[in-house]
Order: sequence, then structure tokens, then C-alpha cells
Amino acid sequence: MSNFILLTLCLVGLHFSSGERAQGGAAPPRTKYVPVTEYDPNRVAENDIREAVSEAGRTGKRVLLEVGGKWCGWCHIMDAFFEKNPRLLEFREQKFITVKINYSQENENKKALSSYPEISGYPHIFVLDSDGRLLHSQDTGELESGKSYDPEKFFSFLREWAAAS
Repeated sequence: MSNFILLTLCLVGLHFSSGERAQGGAAPPRTKYVPVTEYDPNRVAENDIREAVSEAGRTGKRVLLEVGGKWCGWCHIMDAFFEKNPRLLEFREQKFITVKINYSQENENKKALSSYPEISGYPHIFVLDSDGRLLHSQDTGELESGKSYDPEKFFSFLREWAAAS
């Protein structure tokens, strides 16, 4: 009998996780997109960019390509900066598909980065529209303040390059 109850609970869970609402309303569109949140030399950046652009087209967002690596101290500072600034993080998540593109000795992602302007320091951000066209190349050093980033400068940067809602 306990196997029957377990099976029933699993089927009920599958029904509600299938995207249908209990009241019969339309479910939000599903996506297979998985954000790239870590610098990983084993990833194929061309594929990550293509998938992010596809998701941006579906959602009406823009794409932020964050180029850096695990070796990059300022990359870790930027991650911590967003964690400490939830309002900024929320805005970024609402308006952009963010993709971390690895640049390291193991994988410089030369092919993926060859179609973008030269990078002078890391991390570096490229802003793409929802069709994958480059809109802006941002040296993040311009957004720094002391040993971190300036919240107002970063927020201004994100607002300037966010797609109009």
C-alpha cells in the first residue's frame, strides 16, 4: 500500500510541475536555458553565447558577457559586489542574460572573443542586443571605487544598456 501512495504522490507532483496551473490558467513559457554563472575553461563559449542570445530574444532582454576567469581577483570582487547589492543584482537579472566567458591559460576562448573588440583588462563586459549584435564594450575599471565597484556607476551602466521595457 505504501508503494501505491508514493506513486500517487509522484504523479500528483509531476502534474503540478508540468507547468499547468491548478486554476486552469496559462502557464508561463518554459525554457531550457541554464545560466552560465562560473568561469569554466571546459565550456564552449560560442555555444554559451548562442544560447544566451536565443534566451534574450525569447525574453526581450539584453546579454552581458562577463569575460574573466577564476584567476581574476576583480572577477571575484564583482561577484561579491552583486551579492552585497541585491537591488543591483535584481535589476541585472530582470534586464539581462548574464554569461561568464572564461579567459585563462587553459582556454582563452579566442574563437568566441575574436568578433569583439580587444580586451585590455579583466573582468570585461560586452553588451549584446537580443539578436547578438555588439552594443557596447565596457572596461570594468571605470566602474571601480576603491577596492570594489561603485554601486551608482554600475547601476547607471546597467540602466543605460538595458533594453527598454
